Amino acid sequence: MSSTDRPQAANTIAMLGQAYSLLGFKIVDGVVGAGYPQKPSHSAVFAQIKREGSRLTDLAKGANMTPQSMSELVAELVELGYVERKPDPTDGRAKLIVLTDRGNACIDAAQTTIQGLEDHLTAILGDRGHRQLRTLLTKLLAEG
Repeated sequence: MSSTDRPQAANTIAMLGQAYSLLGFKIVDGVVGAGYPQKPSHSAVFAQIKREGSRLTDLAKGANMTPQSMSELVAELVELGYVERKPDPTDGRAKLIVLTDRGNACIDAAQTTIQGLEDHLTAILGDRGHRQLRTLLTKLLAEG
């Protein structure tokens, strides 16, 4: 069997990407199943927004995307009733993206879903394995 005939083993980067995608879709499925329809791309906002509100530029920077792309996502979430734009009390020229009651409930549903996924990881890896995974990921991300 030549090297071109053997199946290619997934590299670590590909496996991390697959895990990220899989878990992201599971979170969205859990949130949608709890009655909060949205698209997977909306997680870029929900993962960054502070409960007291965030500026669009901060959301975009945290999600590593352009302000224009973030603005489109925010507009969709405004239409769905999850966020609203309000004047920033610290700068009259700026706007804050603020969660509505529905947006806060959506984040609560996501946190419940995430806790279920954390519990599932512990069931698969065991307590020790899950702690080791967190330690390794923390170390990897600290180098970023």
